[in-house]
Amino acid sequence: MAITAQDIVGQVATRLGLDQATAEKTVGTILSVIDHEAEGTQVEALFDKLAGARELAQRYDVMAADPSSGGGGLMDMLGSALGEKASALLKGISRLKESGLTVEQVEQAGEQFFQQAKAAAGPDLVKEITDSVPGMASHLGA
Repeated sequence: MAITAQDIVGQVATRLGLDQATAEKTVGTILSVIDHEAEGTQVEALFDKLAGARELAQRYDVMAADPSSGGGGLMDMLGSALGEKASALLKGISRLKESGLTVEQVEQAGEQFFQQAKAAAGPDLVKEITDSVPGMASHLGA
């Protein structure tokens, strides 16, 4: 049976005791960070294995203006200074914390996401993705 992005949302909600909306935002944000930061063919291969992943990544796009922040802010300035690669990871983590998650919950959600992604797409592909994004393993429990 194939694992879908919504399956991972359900797992994150259950394991972390989150409501469905927060779990969906969490998984969508992680997918968006991967979409912006990892290499294109690796991302496509992962998204091909997780039905609904592309849609969640787009819905929770970390590089889109955050309507709740009113624009600007330290993360936007820092992201501009560091470039898109560093910016997507920083913005993703910031958005997860703004949604009420603790640093520990962000790491636990990441661990759960990557565990499910390995089951769906294989550990080698997931390792290639996490290795290609500096800081992802330490911030998202990969």
